[in-house]
Amino acid sequence: MISIPEQGGSPEQTDMRVDVAEASRQLQLAAHDIAVAATCIGLGDLEEAHINVITARAATDAAEEILRVALGSGLGNSES
Repeated sequence: MISIPEQGGSPEQTDMRVDVAEASRQLQLAAHDIAVAATCIGLGDLEEAHINVITARAATDAAEEILRVALGSGLGNSES
């Protein structure tokens, strides 16, 4: 987990944390959803495939946001 100081906050308000392991978990979920979508396409169920692609996109967006916050903090991958 990475501690990120909030801009303009007092020292007591600097306890915002980002769990970069969650980014990895989100990417694993996305990979699973894509695999399910591929299976659905093979079975001809395009509606279910579409749903799984949408959920995969949401998971990758979440992972991207987590990494943006972590990298934008200037803390790199140091642990707190």
